[in-house]
Amino acid sequence: MFSALEVVTTVVVGVMVGVEFSVGFVMNRILNALPEDSGQLGHARGGRMLGAVMPVWYIGSLVLVGIWAIAGWHHHGTGLVVTAGALLALSVVMSLLLLVPINNRNKTWTPDNRPADWKQQMNRWERWHYVRVAVIIAAFAVLVAALT
Repeated sequence: MFSALEVVTTVVVGVMVGVEFSVGFVMNRILNALPEDSGQLGHARGGRMLGAVMPVWYIGSLVLVGIWAIAGWHHHGTGLVVTAGALLALSVVMSLLLLVPINNRNKTWTPDNRPADWKQQMNRWERWHYVRVAVIIAAFAVLVAALT
């Protein structure tokens, strides 16, 4: 049962990392290259969709890592699992303080109501997103190391 928890947790976190990596390094570049208002509308749609799903995924991942750490307290690699949990907790705090406020504004924007500095706000979101992706990649790598 413990091995199943390790595998499920690692897969859940790994897929989350893949989604966030794809958002930052694939989807945003595609959306930013679209003509006229299409990119901004795509960002708003993505913000609504992922804004509904990702909080559950981030918190769910953190809970799974917490269960792993508690259940495996006396197993080899628990320190790595706790470190991964701390990194995931950092990513949640970053999200709440830095990314969610921008996303909450962005998901309501249309070409008719967006602010004059909307591109600067989206650029700020992208910079913080890259930092968050680095944090969750580190958390994933530490979880994988804990499996050995």
